[in-house]
Amino acid sequence: MSMGMNSEQQAKAEMDNMYRWTRHVYDFSRKYYLLGRDMLISQLNAQDGENICEVGCGTARNLIKMAKRYPQAHFHGLDASDEMLKTARASVEKAYIQLPLVQAFAQSFDPQSLFGLEKPLDKIVFSYSLSIIPPWKESIDHALELLPLGGEIHIVDFGSMDGQPAWFRKLIFWFLDKFHVYHKPEILEHLNTLQAQGKGILQTTHLYKGYSYMAVFTKA
Repeated sequence: MSMGMNSEQQAKAEMDNMYRWTRHVYDFSRKYYLLGRDMLISQLNAQDGENICEVGCGTARNLIKMAKRYPQAHFHGLDASDEMLKTARASVEKAYIQLPLVQAFAQSFDPQSLFGLEKPLDKIVFSYSLSIIPPWKESIDHALELLPLGGEIHIVDFGSMDGQPAWFRKLIFWFLDKFHVYHKPEILEHLNTLQAQGKGILQTTHLYKGYSYMAVFTKA
């Protein structure tokens, strides 16, 4: 069941409170532990004319890199937090790039009305966002509904860290918990279930001894 309007607005208020000040140092601090983002971008393989949306775009750090790497594709971003979008819009303006950025929710956004698109999105990106989105399952299912056949969901997020030392694993999970971020093994379990149901093909790559993973789900 998706979040109701009140739940969405409560989530927005919580995100705005969290990022009201931390957005100013977000990119500097996160670059040390949000590993695999640039690998996702390099393997996105955006084609000319494709519509691509990052859900939970944060400061637009990824979107700016994507737009520079794939200038013939069309990139769009959404985030639940208006506060984070203030930083994102300033970053996009500073980069001299045209990128539509809107406040919306992962489990219910309508790309046609938000971005004025005449055709469906071709790819949807979740970069370290599903680990902080409470309705992660609804967000994945909604993304799959929005995509045409052959459309792709690209995910990079925290892994199980099974290959890391126990003390490091415990420290990272403790640190993430302070920001309401959680490793969710059920994400990959759900994607595997969708594949078993014939809804798509899943490719998974585990990075840095399980610290993070990349997943590409192609709709069938």
